[in-house]
Amino acid sequence: MELPVIDLAPYLKFSGELSFDQSLNPELELDPYLKDLCSEVSRILRETGALLVKDPRCSAEDNDRFLDMMEMYFERPDEFKRLQERAHLHYQVGVTPEGVEVPRSLVDEEMQEKLRAMPKEFQPSTPTGPDPKWRYMWRVGPRPSNTRFKELNSEPVIPKGFPEWKDTMDLWGYKMIAAIEAVAEMAATGFGLPKDAFTSLMKQGPHLLAPTGSNLQRHGKEGIVFAGYHYDLNFLTIHGRSRFPGLNIWLRNGQKMEVKVPIGCLLIQTGKQIEWLTAGDCIAGMHEVVVTNRTINAIELAMQQNRSLWRVSSTLFAHIASDAVLKPLGHFAKSPLASKYPAISAGEYVEQELSVINLKGNKGEL
Repeated sequence: MELPVIDLAPYLKFSGELSFDQSLNPELELDPYLKDLCSEVSRILRETGALLVKDPRCSAEDNDRFLDMMEMYFERPDEFKRLQERAHLHYQVGVTPEGVEVPRSLVDEEMQEKLRAMPKEFQPSTPTGPDPKWRYMWRVGPRPSNTRFKELNSEPVIPKGFPEWKDTMDLWGYKMIAAIEAVAEMAATGFGLPKDAFTSLMKQGPHLLAPTGSNLQRHGKEGIVFAGYHYDLNFLTIHGRSRFPGLNIWLRNGQKMEVKVPIGCLLIQTGKQIEWLTAGDCIAGMHEVVVTNRTINAIELAMQQNRSLWRVSSTLFAHIASDAVLKPLGHFAKSPLASKYPAISAGEYVEQELSVINLKGNKGEL
């Protein structure tokens, strides 16, 4: 099975016309084709937890420019990269060294029981410890001037020697957030909610452009787990195409699937916050990143072409605003499962999750 690709262009065209024409025609609505497209987006997110999209605003060239810079950064010595480490801020800005992030599947006993009950062919790879990957956290978008969660809304960290850093990070980050916002509007419509049900809660959220860097020269052996089986704690996650394969996802029916992202496309995955807002109608997608035989083939080709052997994921975590309340929205509040998702501020929820996966910083919680 392969994930279908949703072209966002028709919706973006309508959205632009809507903002221009709505003052003249407040009753302007989606035509049947776009309604069907929105229903398809919500259906795919509900059934698979993942969605491939093509956004004309996000080009393959933009993705490549970002990957080129991040490869240069991750190739710098470890002692240089550690200058951008901010453990006291929960690693929510700057660099997170390899060996810090702990896969949920290593510490969650309930999850481990579920894994053992899976058919062998669908079970994830078993990590032996913390993830052997680096990550860089870069805030994208405006921060709230008044928040109870200042550590989740800290100023970004810029490494020395990269004059293009801020422009490159912001350009790619803002473009991916724009794609997320379009998908969030379409999903809300498909779920039978107001178009801005999700995007209104995302305003001034602690969105993170969070590329990972995995050293394939050092860890390029088949079976090495770069990111152990886990879900994302945020609202929606979006990835540009990586130059090395290795991402596996699990569909809602439990089936394991390797994701292939076509050139010029973006991958979107559901996080825990959208699960909260839909009372489990759309659940957080499980996934892992592992060195596979396809990764080995890509490593051999990169060596022949004298290219970087760092696997970079251009990942952005889109969040609900820290001070906004997570709770089932609209008709989802009447769901039989709504009681499993009690009201909680998004920032408080994020801090609870970070404490489990070892990212609460050096304050005695590690």
